[in-house]
Amino acid sequence: MRTMAIGEFKAKCLAVMAEVSSTGQPVLVTKRGKPLARVLPFEEVTPKETPESIFGCLRNYLSSTENLGDLVEPITPREDWDHLKDDWSPILPE
Repeated sequence: MRTMAIGEFKAKCLAVMAEVSSTGQPVLVTKRGKPLARVLPFEEVTPKETPESIFGCLRNYLSSTENLGDLVEPITPREDWDHLKDDWSPILPE
């Protein structure tokens, strides 16, 4: 990878970008010897997370909807929740 000082890059910016584009070799831009930026060639990237993959990823996951039951009803009997009606004030922190 070619290294270039920031002052030289500033003076030759367009030429450096054209060189990177044509050769495909990145250029490291430094300031006082420390890496500051890397100029890379542009690559056309297809997004991995398209709306189809985000929202349609579970399509056809369920084989049938017959066994779903009533989605509004609770999954546990209501009688199991009767203990919540008890007086909990003696054990609750103040």
